[in-house]
Amino acid sequence: MFPFSAIVGQDDMKLGLMIAAVDQSVGGVLLFGDRGTGKSTAIRALASLLPKMRAVTVCPYACDLDSDHCEASHCGVDRSKRRDKLMPVPVVDLPLGVTEDRVVGALDIERALVHGEKAFEPGLLARANRGFLYIDEVNLLEDHIVDLLLDVAASGENLVEREGLSVRHPAKFVLVGSGNPEEGELRPQLLDRFGLAVDVSTPSTVAERVEVMKRRDAYESDHAAFQRKWSRQDGKLRRQIVKARELLVSIKVNDSVLEKAAEICIALETDGSRGELTLLRAARAYAALQGADEVSVSHLKDVAHLALGHRLRRNPLDESSAGVRVERVLDEVFSE
Repeated sequence: MFPFSAIVGQDDMKLGLMIAAVDQSVGGVLLFGDRGTGKSTAIRALASLLPKMRAVTVCPYACDLDSDHCEASHCGVDRSKRRDKLMPVPVVDLPLGVTEDRVVGALDIERALVHGEKAFEPGLLARANRGFLYIDEVNLLEDHIVDLLLDVAASGENLVEREGLSVRHPAKFVLVGSGNPEEGELRPQLLDRFGLAVDVSTPSTVAERVEVMKRRDAYESDHAAFQRKWSRQDGKLRRQIVKARELLVSIKVNDSVLEKAAEICIALETDGSRGELTLLRAARAYAALQGADEVSVSHLKDVAHLALGHRLRRNPLDESSAGVRVERVLDEVFSE
């Protein structure tokens, strides 16, 4: 994999992915912008950066050994005899044109025909459990698949009832989507489900573009040498994420910070309470990444454009970008 730390620029994209890796409850990341800006590279690089996870050896859902979800009927092995193993964090691609059976799972036809057994063949949602579900060109995904993903993302479980089967299994994953706005807009229902959204743009300076070419050329010339060169930086980020996960539960949030989060969302006229909750979770994960013991207003300010920019109502009288509108409101709220 191309090293995560070797990606040139794109600080918002890298920060958004790291926040989602620290706290899965943030709700995933949407990367929307120009082609060829390293979106899919960053996602796969982050997954390879993360420490390996422990999972039951024969479990198709990669359950933790102590998971209540991992029943004997899922794994086929008595609970007392199960063993676990270290495995990489899964990154599962959801291709365009994928069928519903492939996503949620279906009857195992081979076992049914050969052995006469009615068994469940897990789908992509099962493979993505405890990892990342990546959808490239998410704005072109078919509506019925979008609805499926919304239900599973909200519940963290996948329920399959078909061909006489009734299976419920865990499907907790970080939903990551990428796309080009020129190819169509994202459905509002799905857009709102992404906790964070990043506008990814092409590097605008000669120095950045030259550095991109140098690093990519070095990587393609000698993968191993390039990875060794960046292994120390990747290791530093890995330790930062692991430490942040440990700190997350102990980080304090004062009422004054909650009030500021509410004021920001009121000023931006975001619908519902999802904006405030996502802003709080993102700020807490960001504070954990920085090694802080409590969330400050500066943490709110630094992640507000990621958590709220895609939740703004359209204003035909204001042609400013979402980022500019968020910055304007932040200046107003914090100048009081």
